[in-house]
Amino acid sequence: MRLLVVQPSLAPPGGGHLVAAWVIEALRRDHRLTLLAWEPPDLASVNRHFGTSLVPGDFTLVLPSAAVRRLVAWSPLPAALLKHALLMRLARRLAGRHDLLLTADNETDFGRPGIQYVHYPKLDPGRPDVDLQWYHGAPLVAAYRAFTRRLGRTTDAGVRANLTLVNSAYTAARVRELYGIEPVVLYPPVPGEFPAVPWHARNDGVVAIGRLSPEKRLADVVHAVHLARRGGADLDLHLIGSEGDRAYLDEVRALVREHAAWVHLHLDLARDELLHLVAAQRYGLHAMIDEPFGIAVAEMLRAGCIPFVHASAGPREIVGDDPRLLFRDPAEAAQRLLAVHRDPAAQDALRASLAVRAQEFSTTRFVDELRTLVAGR
Repeated sequence: MRLLVVQPSLAPPGGGHLVAAWVIEALRRDHRLTLLAWEPPDLASVNRHFGTSLVPGDFTLVLPSAAVRRLVAWSPLPAALLKHALLMRLARRLAGRHDLLLTADNETDFGRPGIQYVHYPKLDPGRPDVDLQWYHGAPLVAAYRAFTRRLGRTTDAGVRANLTLVNSAYTAARVRELYGIEPVVLYPPVPGEFPAVPWHARNDGVVAIGRLSPEKRLADVVHAVHLARRGGADLDLHLIGSEGDRAYLDEVRALVREHAAWVHLHLDLARDELLHLVAAQRYGLHAMIDEPFGIAVAEMLRAGCIPFVHASAGPREIVGDDPRLLFRDPAEAAQRLLAVHRDPAAQDALRASLAVRAQEFSTTRFVDELRTLVAGR
């Protein structure tokens, strides 16, 4: 089929961009793809971070005019909704040349039925606390939302006409509430082959993975491991991520200096380096609150780690809602970590149950299910 994939950017990092890259990876051999994007993708960077093997010949690239992109670039804000609306206007003009339209940029209206992958509804009038910026409370935001909906010709009926894929049951519930449609949960893929390191050969180490930005609550992660160490667990902590908020990176570096004997910072690792480092540790810790999915937690599972996560939203779903792995504050995280660290039988039981869960997040499962869904359209 002739497929039009609409995606503003594939640039790492980010779980949404990872999904978009793997949509192209999954479909490039069987179909003729056109990528409608806001910027040309740096495929070497995409492949390095996301584990894909994309080359320019896999798709035809279409961009908005340079004049339109320059005009939007003057905005002091991210202008994500404006970019989406402008891309959708262009997508409608290109639609007649394609058999199916897809996007991994949340819900949209193609003007005809397509496939949309929703990470969290961008048209939701309420936002998770972690998404809120200073401008969301500004009086003009509602007018901006209404304007971009009109510009992109987005209607609720158009959104409902699509096959809707979502990253978690948590997101599915929100989509169901907003639009009255029944989404299909298709978990994001975790790329790469993690080395099969036996449990006895792993370090008593804890990993925290993700973009270095305030919502990741890395101070809580450090504090939790500090409390566990005070309780008798001789644990190292590895903070693995890419640079996000510059000021926050300075805060993280200060934390690392303060606890330099056991906290280690790893920035912008190549995918292969990340796979080997994570697979060499026993535990994971993820403190972000109300995250719709949590690709970092799925990476920990795929690496064979035992992850402890905040008792909210997607991460608790990833670990099977196991109370032994859920916490609400650093003190409780330390208690959970210590309880498992001291109990080899609990470690064995958790590793067995988590190994089953980990299969839900493989690239093979994502690719196979997506190909089946596309073929059915």
